[in-house]
Amino acid sequence: MRLGRVNLYLLDTNFDDNQNVDRWITGQLYGGNQDTRLAQEILLGIGGVRALQTLGFDPQIYHLNEGHATCAMLEVVRQDIERTGKSFQEAKKAVRSRGVFTTHTPVPAGHDIFSNQQIDSYFHQYWTQLGLSRQEFLDLGTRRSNDPWEPFNMTILALRLTKAANGVSKLNGEVCRQMWSSLYPNRPIENVPIGHITNGVHLRTWTAPLMADLYSQYLDKDWVNQVTNEQMWAKIDEIPDWEIWWRHQCLKAQLIAHIRSHLQKKSRENGKSAESIAAVANLFDPNALTIGFARRMTTYKRGDLIITDPERAKAMFSHAERPVQIVFAGKAHPADYESKQIIQRLIQWGNQPEIQHRFVFLEDYDLHIAEKLVQGVDLWLNNPLRTREASGTSGQKVALNGGINCSILDGWWCEAYQASPEGKGINGWAIRNGDKTEVAQLQNQPDAEALYDLLENEIIPLYYDEDEQGLKQGWIQRMKASIKTIAPFFNTERMLAEYIQQMYLPQCNVEFELVSSGAD
Repeated sequence: MRLGRVNLYLLDTNFDDNQNVDRWITGQLYGGNQDTRLAQEILLGIGGVRALQTLGFDPQIYHLNEGHATCAMLEVVRQDIERTGKSFQEAKKAVRSRGVFTTHTPVPAGHDIFSNQQIDSYFHQYWTQLGLSRQEFLDLGTRRSNDPWEPFNMTILALRLTKAANGVSKLNGEVCRQMWSSLYPNRPIENVPIGHITNGVHLRTWTAPLMADLYSQYLDKDWVNQVTNEQMWAKIDEIPDWEIWWRHQCLKAQLIAHIRSHLQKKSRENGKSAESIAAVANLFDPNALTIGFARRMTTYKRGDLIITDPERAKAMFSHAERPVQIVFAGKAHPADYESKQIIQRLIQWGNQPEIQHRFVFLEDYDLHIAEKLVQGVDLWLNNPLRTREASGTSGQKVALNGGINCSILDGWWCEAYQASPEGKGINGWAIRNGDKTEVAQLQNQPDAEALYDLLENEIIPLYYDEDEQGLKQGWIQRMKASIKTIAPFFNTERMLAEYIQQMYLPQCNVEFELVSSGAD
C-alpha cells in the first residue's frame, strides 16, 4: 500500500499453497488462541525480516513496537551466525546495535507471554540454528534462569536483543523502568535503561483547513515547516478573538451536521420510524458546551466515569440556561464484555427523555468520525486510571483546532498541562493530581467528584461567560493558550527528531539535523 510517500508492506498467509490452518494466521488481528498469536508474531518477526530482504532492503535499524515483532531480532542474529560463523553471544552483541524497542503497555498482563510448551512446539528446530540449548533459549525470555514455571515473555526478549528502549511519555518511561527493574538488579530504578520519547501528532493531517488558513494568515505562510518554533506559535495571541471563535464555531457546526447525518443514516438502516429519523435534525445545539470522548472502549479508560453519579450528571446536561452536550465514539474488543457493558450503561443513561437530545454515541468509529470530533468539540474529556494511559494523542489533535483538554494527569497531559501559581489551569484542566501508587479501584470516586467540581465550578461557568459583544473572552484565551503551548512540542517532527537522535544514530558517529519538508 502507498501511504503518502511511504510504502507499507502487508504480510498475508491466505494462499493456495499454504495448508488451510496456516491460511488463517493473518485472517484476524485480534482473535484465536495463544498459538495463533505466537504464529502471527513469528510471521511478523522472522517472516518480516525475510520479506524485506526479498524486496531488496537491508535495514540498518530494526525498530520494534512492543514485543510483537521481537522474533525479527532472533532472525537477524541467526542470519549473522550463518553468514559469519560467530557464536550466539558474539552475534547477539553485534546485532543488538541494530535494534531499538518501544514499549508502552503499562501493566504486566498486557505483554505477550507464552508457555514453555508453546515455545517448544514452534522453536525446537530454531534454537539449534542459533547454537543454543533449549534452556539457553528459554532463558532469553524469562526473568529467572532455569525456572520451569515462568512463561516466555516477548518484552523481556526484546529488551535483551536491542540496544535501546523507550516509553512513549515521561510518566510512561517511569512506569516502564519500575516494571522491568528486576531485569537490572544492580541498578537503581532511575538508571534502568528505558528512556522516553513522548508521542506527537502530524499537524498537517489533523489541523482543519479552516484553522490551517488562520495559521497561514497570522503566524506564517510557511507555518507547516516551522511546527516546532515556539516563537511562531506565540503569535496566536495576535489573532482577533472574534476570528478564532468564528472558525471554531464553523467547525463545531460541521461536527453537529455530521452527527445528525450519521445518525439519520443509521436510523434508516435500523428501520426506525420516519418520526424518529426526523427528530435527529434537532439533536445538539451549536451554542451549547460540547464535550467529546472518543477512544478504544476499554475499562481503564473509564468511558462511564462522567455518569458515576447519574443524577448529578443529568442535572448538568439538562440545565435550561447552561446546557451541556456530549458525543461518545469508540469500539470495544469483541471479547471484552466489561467494556461492552460500559457502552450499554452510557446509552441507557443517554436515553433518558431529559437529556436524549444532548447525548450521542456514534457507531462505527473510524478515522473520518475521529477527524470531525477532534476538529469540532469545545472540550475533550480523557479520564483513564492514572499510569494506565501510556501517552494518548487525541487531545493533541483537539488542541490544534482550538479545543481544550480536561484530563487526568496521565500520559502526555502530565507534560502538557500548565497551571498558575494558584493551581488553576492555564491551557486546560487537570482532573485531580492522584498519586502514582494509588490503588486503581480507589481512584473512581474521587476522580468523578473532581470532574463534577471542575465542570460545575470552572468549565461551564467559563464557557457561558460572555462580554458585551457576545464573545467568550475567558474561554478564547484558554483556547489560545492550549494551541501555543501544545502545538510546538506534541508533533511528529519533534518526535521523529528525538527518535533519530536518541535511538537510531547514537551508535553512528555522525552529525544530524532534521530538515522538514512539511509533508511528512
